Amino acid sequence: MSGLPRSGSTLLAAILKQNPAVSHASYITPVAPMMVKMTSLMVEGEYQTEFDMESRNRILRGVLLNYYGIAQQPSSPAAQQPIIIDNNRMWCTRMGMANTLFPGSKVICCVRDPVWIVDSFERIIQKDPLLGSKIVPIEKRGNIYSRVDSIISQDGPFGYCWRALNEAYYSDFAHNLVVVDYDRLVNDPSGTMSIIGDALELPAWSYDFDHIHFEEPKAFDANLNTPGLHVVRKQVGSFHRRPVLPPEIVSRLAGGTFWRDPSKNPGGATVIA
Repeated sequence: MSGLPRSGSTLLAAILKQNPAVSHASYITPVAPMMVKMTSLMVEGEYQTEFDMESRNRILRGVLLNYYGIAQQPSSPAAQQPIIIDNNRMWCTRMGMANTLFPGSKVICCVRDPVWIVDSFERIIQKDPLLGSKIVPIEKRGNIYSRVDSIISQDGPFGYCWRALNEAYYSDFAHNLVVVDYDRLVNDPSGTMSIIGDALELPAWSYDFDHIHFEEPKAFDANLNTPGLHVVRKQVGSFHRRPVLPPEIVSRLAGGTFWRDPSKNPGGATVIA
C-alpha cells in the first residue's frame, strides 16, 4: 500500500485486516526502505560482483517475507500464499521492483484532494499549542505559510508522495495500481471494498464498517511528537468541516485530483473515485 498521506491508508488497512485471507495489514513499515538500502549494496561498490539476478531477487524477497515471519515457498500455488498488505509511500517509486519480486502483486494507492491532505496535516500540528510536531522541521514551524511550504516541498511529507504517485501513475506498471480516493472510501465503503476485493482477488467478505478496530501505534506517533497521527475512527463515514488553511493556500492547492479524469489514465490503473 502506498499513495498520498492523510488519505485513508491506515483506515483501509484496518478494514482489509477484517478479511481472514489477509494475513498482515497495518500502518507504515520499514520493509521498502530496507530493500532499497540493500539494492544499493548489490548494484554498486566492491560487493556488486557477488550478486546475480537470482540471488538478488531471493534476498530482497526474503526481506519482506522474513519481516512478517513467513517462509519462502516458491513452489506453492499463488492461492496458498499469504496475502500481505505492506504499507510504505516508497512503493510507488519501486513499481518495477515489486513487479519483479512478486509478479502479479498490486500497489494500492490511497489518494485525496491535496487541499484536505494539507489541511489535515495542519490541524494535527495545531493540536499541540507548542507546535512541536516533527512532521515539519523546527525552523519551518513559524507560521502556517512556512509549514505548508515545508509539507509540500519535494522532500516534504506531501511533496515526496505527490511526486512518487505521479511516477507510478504514468509508468509502464500503472496497470498494477489500485487507486482509492478517500472520499469514495468513506462515503461508499461497501462499494469500494467490493472493487478492491476484485482487484486483489480476495475472497468475498462482509466487512463491518461500524466497528473498525485498529491498534494505534502510540510509540511511532510519539516519536514524531505527533500523538494521534494514526488514529482511526471506529466508524467509517465522512465528517464535514471548514478548512483551517487561508484561501490563498487553498487556491494554490486546488485542482489536484487528476486521477478523477479518465482521460488522464493512459496506463490503465484501476481507479476507485
